Amino acid sequence: MNPILKASITTVSKSKAIIDGLSNAQLSNTTIPPYYSCIGTHIRHILDFYHCIFSGLENSIIDLTARDRNQSIEQDCNCAKDSIQNVITKLEELSEVEMDKHLLVLDDLGHGKIEINYTLGALLAQANSHTIHHYAIISYILNQLDLIVEDATFGYNPATPLPNINLN
Repeated sequence: MNPILKASITTVSKSKAIIDGLSNAQLSNTTIPPYYSCIGTHIRHILDFYHCIFSGLENSIIDLTARDRNQSIEQDCNCAKDSIQNVITKLEELSEVEMDKHLLVLDDLGHGKIEINYTLGALLAQANSHTIHHYAIISYILNQLDLIVEDATFGYNPATPLPNINLN
């Protein structure tokens, strides 16, 4: 399997492991400062990014600003798990050949929508990094809720040295 696809599937799968240990109340808890966002909001945001990719693949135009923002994902663990599995299944269906597919990506970097040329592989690599960074925020929220993350790499970019953590 292509290493970008393999990494993407591995990373997105960590969402399932986190959700499996949560109640709906924990998923949607917005009491943690300073941003008062919930785990579910971050999971939904991650999945929105992937859904934008899959929605635009047929015509090779990916609009990262056209997000579904399905609030059920933020509040219902079963809905979130179903959506996570949907993304994993779609990633598994992609082929190595498609990684070089050229795409026009629309995004707003703070000054209005712009067009950016990508390959699917590059966009999936960006989505993977984006996911990991949101996992760092989720990890903070979990910590503040006194919930333990069993995966010591959760929220860490693979290029980041892990302080005093034995991964063996």
